[in-house]
This record gives sequence, structure tokens and C-alpha cells, in this order.
Amino acid sequence: MKILKPAKAGTLESNDISIMLIPGTNGIEIELESIVEKQFGIEIRTQIENSLKELGVEDVIIKAIDKGALDYTIRARIETAVTRAGEM
Repeated sequence: MKILKPAKAGTLESNDISIMLIPGTNGIEIELESIVEKQFGIEIRTQIENSLKELGVEDVIIKAIDKGALDYTIRARIETAVTRAGEM
């Protein structure tokens, strides 16, 4: 799966995550801003990376702003953004 254009999914509401994907060339690069980064930053980054790998995305820059989203919300936002950004 190749990311062809920038795409966004999610909101900045409580319990959600805003995901922006930008075409990249150096693997998966994650920029995370989260209200729970100290407690769950590693888990959020892992969830994002695993979701992208499951979809076959290899080169992308991700800008994520998390407001306490649960795992299934993160996966849904990633899938939506990937669908908007490229060809599955």
C-alpha cells in the first residue's frame, strides 16, 4: 500500500485521535502528541505502527494528536486515513 496524498481522520474531541498521514520515504515516522503520552505513549505508537503494517503501509509520516482514544478507535482512524490517502 502506497500513500499517494495527505489524508486525515478523527477529531480533537475527548476520547478520540486525529490522524494525519503524509507520504514519506523513510519507513514509518510517528509524531505523537497525547494527553496520556507519559503513561501510554509507547502503546499508542505500537498500535499505530501495527495498524499501518497490517494494511501494508511502509513509507509514511504520521502526525497524531491523541485525546485519550482507545485501541479500536486508533485502528479505525488509521484505516480511514489510509483509505483516503492511497489505493488499497
